[in-house]
Amino acid sequence: MNINWSELGFSYVKTDKRFVSLYKDGKWDGGVLTSDDTITMSECACVLQYAQTCFEGLKAYKTAGGKTVCFRPDLNAERMISSCEKMKMPVFPKERFVEAVAATVKANEDYVPPYGTGASLYIRPFMFGSDAIIGVKPANEFQFRIFATPVGPYFKGGVKPLTVRISDLDRAAPHGTGNIKAGLNYAMSLYNIVDAHEKGFDENIYLDAGSRTYIEETGGANIIFVTRDGTVVTPKSDSILPSITRRSLLYVAEKYLGLKVEERKIALSEISGFAECGLCGTAAVISPIGKIVDHGKEICMPSGMSDMGPVTKKLYDTLRGIQLGTIEAPEGWIYEIK
Repeated sequence: MNINWSELGFSYVKTDKRFVSLYKDGKWDGGVLTSDDTITMSECACVLQYAQTCFEGLKAYKTAGGKTVCFRPDLNAERMISSCEKMKMPVFPKERFVEAVAATVKANEDYVPPYGTGASLYIRPFMFGSDAIIGVKPANEFQFRIFATPVGPYFKGGVKPLTVRISDLDRAAPHGTGNIKAGLNYAMSLYNIVDAHEKGFDENIYLDAGSRTYIEETGGANIIFVTRDGTVVTPKSDSILPSITRRSLLYVAEKYLGLKVEERKIALSEISGFAECGLCGTAAVISPIGKIVDHGKEICMPSGMSDMGPVTKKLYDTLRGIQLGTIEAPEGWIYEIK
């Protein structure tokens, strides 16, 4: 294996092993690590006909002390349980989920990038209905799988604040599946993200589908705002995915930086009054937003288009320090792969 860690992008690189467990006759088998990266199933598999699938995403890092760790994998397990329950899929137990993640990382230890490269090992647990289903109903058989792939730093060449637009389309219906990590939610955003890129925007900001007056999230990340007096504010909605990164950033803001935090409805009409804005998620922790375009009206964040705002930067640096072992982590946040 010869990987140029500095040249890695965010794309799939096949690694040595992946974890596979099969659900049949009402129970999960013991699971195995395998070198086979292919999947064979019926053309009528439920996942292909009715999109019965959900997934998670997390990373493994090398810390400053040389340890290989994952960040809060128990929360990924809990979120996948919620997704499975809403998608009528069998729950993969929390303890087994964390153990399977650890086993997958350990089996691909050579692909965990060295500390200081900015790269990491991205881990993708996913589940899908695998048996032939022609009537509209849940599958009877499922596969739970985890693969891992090394990825480079999200910001190559430095941070570049994003230009985003207010979307005319909806991401998720009220009382629908917006609060779980189902593949179908992301399929719904594909047309819109391509359209946004073609028109010169980096992302779409979605409004609540009911009244179309409140900020929700983007196609792939939650949103955080910072007021002019330094309060960190995030939208509150039942159709927003509960981002692990967002929840962690709110804790860091309050407990590490002494900032006031609020989780509340955020009206579209008030965003011009914020000082900073960013997208938050596993891939980049925080991606700063410099400009929001609302149907031709440009709302420019005072933090500008050259760098992160000062509060956003402190949040990013603190959470990254916790992940990489240079700042002491809250109990239970860092899971060491042994």
